[in-house]
Amino acid sequence: MSNDIKQQFWKALADSPNLMVGATGERAHHIPMRAQLDRDADSAFWFFTATDNRLAGGGPAMAQFVSKDHRLFACISGTLRRETDRAALDKLWNNGVAAWYEGGKDDPRLLLLRFDLDDAEIWTADPGIKGLFKLATGMTMKEGDLGGHAEVAL
Repeated sequence: MSNDIKQQFWKALADSPNLMVGATGERAHHIPMRAQLDRDADSAFWFFTATDNRLAGGGPAMAQFVSKDHRLFACISGTLRRETDRAALDKLWNNGVAAWYEGGKDDPRLLLLRFDLDDAEIWTADPGIKGLFKLATGMTMKEGDLGGHAEVAL
């Protein structure tokens, strides 16, 4: 089950790579960030941001994700780190990112953060015919009738 739900998570994130991200233990609200994915990396994703962003300092972080069809939900823990590998920046750079940085890849405000993933709780919301019937008729719901849940190491 957990490998299946893990694969569903990566597919959903690739389809809509927007998350809410915040520092663990901070009272500041989480902020929307657009993940940059690398097919060869299954335990990290990246964010382009500015050096004055509240997450620029890195550290323990949490991210929340909802798929665009609202059938998959995830809460992800990990660590934000400044990515210093220029090859990573070059690989992930695209026109959508370039639009935000007047100086291009050498803009002094540009910062690439890597989110190293630790683990996640992932829920799927796919009730199927049986689950929908139970909801419509008021029958007692059981775990799994509306979808799946897994705690996974990413």
